[in-house]
Amino acid sequence: MPSLCRDCLVTFDTGRRCPACGSPRVLAHPELFDLSIAHMDCDAFFASVHKAMEPELADKPVIVGGGQRGVVSTCCYIARLYGVRSAMPAFQARKLCPEAIWVKPRHDIYARVSRQIRDMMEELTPAVEPLSLDEAFLDMTGTARLHHAPPAVMLARLVRRMEVEIGVSGSIGLSHCKFLAKVASDLEKPRGFSVIGQAETLDFLSDKQVSLIWGVGAVTQSQLSRAGIRSFADLRRWDRAALQDRFGRQGDRLWHLARGQDRRRVARTEVPKSISNETTFATDIGALEALRGLAWRMSEKVSDRAKAKRLAGRVVTLKLKRADHRILTRRHALEEPTQLADRIFSEAARMLEQAVGAGPFRLLGVGISELVPARPDDPGGDLLDPQGRARAAAERATDAIRERFGADAIFKGRSIR
Repeated sequence: MPSLCRDCLVTFDTGRRCPACGSPRVLAHPELFDLSIAHMDCDAFFASVHKAMEPELADKPVIVGGGQRGVVSTCCYIARLYGVRSAMPAFQARKLCPEAIWVKPRHDIYARVSRQIRDMMEELTPAVEPLSLDEAFLDMTGTARLHHAPPAVMLARLVRRMEVEIGVSGSIGLSHCKFLAKVASDLEKPRGFSVIGQAETLDFLSDKQVSLIWGVGAVTQSQLSRAGIRSFADLRRWDRAALQDRFGRQGDRLWHLARGQDRRRVARTEVPKSISNETTFATDIGALEALRGLAWRMSEKVSDRAKAKRLAGRVVTLKLKRADHRILTRRHALEEPTQLADRIFSEAARMLEQAVGAGPFRLLGVGISELVPARPDDPGGDLLDPQGRARAAAERATDAIRERFGADAIFKGRSIR
């Protein structure tokens, strides 16, 4: 049976240990060297980035997030052993794991690391479809000739390189279509590599619950359950036309996925619809200056992510949640798209000044939308603001300093308000 050592990348015939290095991390599968559609998912990405920056955190439970009203953004696998999960209220996570080390999110760093990983993936194939900062589909069809190695070997090399060069681990799912590649990447985390071949597809899916299908949430599950459909085997008992009659277009999709058929192609770098950042306060805030300081930090984070993705937004959005949980949303369209924190903040601050009378607020968010590729020669700034271009030039210079000396090398005074 085709086998691969995930440590030294040697390929060989069946064996429980690598004949070259003796490692037990051996991957064996009849179709191992024939499959080419993959899904790579970083393991506890945000927490892993912090551990890579601070090696002393390696063997400690780390939680990203916090605040009395905050939630867990993500947590490492050590913290998960205590029952901590993403989106869990911070107070509950503290009870479950009182010894956890809490760190604040650093979206500028996450975006930069994500870009590094993306560059590594694009060295393997131009067909990379990011789903978020920490996961992507890869179509490795036809790349064996280029790399002189089958896709499985190159994927194992990718995650090993991520660990060595960046300090972030990832899990790989390899199959014959996107649906099953994503399913496979969740089968053995962290540092997993799972394969679902063509020949085993129907047997593998038969006893799985339909909740495994991306997009089948609680409402759809309830509708399927009322029709007697809980597993893939149940789903396959339905005629295609009957599923379409009962569930419309979704029924046709379910019919195909029940048989492991997914004709979607790996789409080259899809542009996200928006980039945003928001935070929930420990206590309600009504003072304009305090809110402006927070809005600046949000604008910087949005800008950092936009710059990492090389995108600019035509619309700036301000989101506020009042103490009574009512949400206020304000949007302003720009003359020219921007990725600069100064420009994003300028528009967010104007909208904030108009809305502050409705406070106090428990949440503040800033974002950009209607995204387009950023122009590298864009001087930035607001044409109605005579100092706008000077501040834009200063921001570009600040970016260059941070790129060379680190994110904390320079910052604006308003960041510490």
